[in-house]
Formats: sequence, C-alpha cells, structure tokens
Amino acid sequence: MRPVLLVLSLSLVSAAAEIPQGSHALLRLVNSISTRTAREGDYVYMRTAAPIVVGGQVVVPTGSYVQGIVSRAKRSGRVSGRAELGIRVENLTLASGKVIQLSPRLGSVDSGGSEQKVDKEDGIAQGSSNGADAARVATLGGTGAAIGGMVDRSWTGAGIGAGAGGAVGLASVLLTRGREVELRQGSTIDVIFDRPVPVD
Repeated sequence: MRPVLLVLSLSLVSAAAEIPQGSHALLRLVNSISTRTAREGDYVYMRTAAPIVVGGQVVVPTGSYVQGIVSRAKRSGRVSGRAELGIRVENLTLASGKVIQLSPRLGSVDSGGSEQKVDKEDGIAQGSSNGADAARVATLGGTGAAIGGMVDRSWTGAGIGAGAGGAVGLASVLLTRGREVELRQGSTIDVIFDRPVPVD
C-alpha cells in the first residue's frame, strides 16, 4: 500500500511542478513603454499580477519577476501606418531565485480605453485615427466658416472661412503623427503558454 501512495504523491508533485500548455498568466508592467521612445532590444520589466495555480497548488506566486524584451517598435506615420510594439517574454524569476526561460505568446492587453490590440504577429498595434482626423478637419472647417461669416457678414465669407479652416485642419492632420502604442506602468498583459514549462 505504501509504494502505491508514494508513486501517487510523486506523480502529483511532478504534475504541479510545471505550467501546463494553454495556461494564462496575467503580467503587470513595472515600467512604462511607448513606441515614441522604445527601441528594439530594450528590456521590459513585469511582475505576475495573479498566481499561476495548478491542481490547487500555487506554482508561480503573485509578484514574481518577469523580464521581456522589445522585439520591434514602429512609430505611427504622419499620413499612414499604425504604431506597432512587439514584446517577447523571456524569463521568470521565482522567489527561490531560480530563473526559468519562457516563450509565451501575447493573448490580450489592457488598453486603458484606447484601441490597442494584439495583432497576428504577436505584437500590439494601435487602432486607426481616421475618425479623429476627420473630426479635426470638420471642426476647423466649421470654425473657419463661423469666423468668415461673422467678419464678412455673408455666405461668401462663410465659404472662404470654411475652406481656410478645412485647409488648416487637413494640414495639421498631414503634419501630425497618429497615436502611439503606450503601455503605462501598472498596465496588464495576458500571456498564453503554448507548451508546458517546468518550474521545479
């Protein structure tokens, strides 16, 4: 009877000593990162925001250190091109001091209300700013029409003002970069393990 119990307990220990394939881990950023300043090769520091639990046992506790690296950083363009940020998670440091090599993929990102999403290439891409650009041109065009109408007191003045305001709005859109990918300190990233990771 004892050998059976020993084998059973050993199998439970070995099963609990790895992060299974398909597991999720929620990571919280220690430092902020933005495509405005990030460069390929920059380090990204994170901590586990929740424990990784397997079979009722905590395999990785909350607050464990995680290190990643910027794999690509692309600023947004002035006319076209969205900002993109690639982060590769590389290792996890346990409380014992043991460092474990990792390679999970990004699942989702806490966008903080913006349109940042994980793309097909395992990076974070910024959403389009076309709606905001159109609104800026329309607002400046409307403001120009109002000013032109008041100054000239005619529809002609309003038309000239609208044209001038619209031109200023279009110029400002063409000369201004789109929104950057920005992950602030405390933002969370969900990662998914595609293969089992031994942690013991």
